[in-house]
Amino acid sequence: MNAHITHLNKTIEPLREQIINHKVYSEIKDIEDLQIFMEHHIFAVWDFMSLLKSLQNNLTCTTIPWFPKGSAETRFLINEIVVGEESDVDLEGNRRSHFELYLEAMKQCGASTEKIELFLDVLQKTNSFDTAFRTAATSEGVKNFVTATFDSVNSGKDYLQAAVFTFGREDLIPSMFISIVNDIYQRIPSSISIFKYYLERHIEIDGDHHSHLALEMTSSLCGEDEQIWQEVEKAVIHSLENRILLWDTIYDAIQLKNSVLVN
Repeated sequence: MNAHITHLNKTIEPLREQIINHKVYSEIKDIEDLQIFMEHHIFAVWDFMSLLKSLQNNLTCTTIPWFPKGSAETRFLINEIVVGEESDVDLEGNRRSHFELYLEAMKQCGASTEKIELFLDVLQKTNSFDTAFRTAATSEGVKNFVTATFDSVNSGKDYLQAAVFTFGREDLIPSMFISIVNDIYQRIPSSISIFKYYLERHIEIDGDHHSHLALEMTSSLCGEDEQIWQEVEKAVIHSLENRILLWDTIYDAIQLKNSVLVN
């Protein structure tokens, strides 16, 4: 493996461990807890797609007239990932992006899609993140997470975007969370079958095949430039720290719900 990637993996391992072993997972005990998780997490699913499409715009020619751009190998890698994320199949074999599949899973289990739909509607009409965040009354954890992602998007630096995509977003679903979802599925399969399928697809495609493609892409874009790798390390750490803060926000929301029920 690339020595720079080995070093980066070692540096961020404590943060990855915090995410994988975060207390939020053990706090999810029933469908209501899962609803809270999904109502927050959907924003991360959406901005993941934005980060991915930004990479595609930077690494391939998406304008007319077409001209060859960059490395054909890199074009293949990013287009391969986009196909899987933007036009996968649902339980019935219909084409869906992973974001659309997640929305369907939310509706099936009774989670509210009001905030994410309002946020996207306002953002599309105003092109103002501040207005969209304020109108949808999103939490600080969600706002900070999305803002950090778009810091990478707006940097215009494909190597930064690729690194955040590869090390800050992929391969971070712990087995404990899968077990929790499977336990809920055993009790109420009709309410969680789509979300269970979504997780299985994420692990199969994103956490395995796509993670290998993303590593190749990041290694190719960063090359052997020490300054670039230092910049990448800082961006990836920032992304992971904001993921932890997002998980903290979800944990606090579930705790608040449970304390209200007790009182």
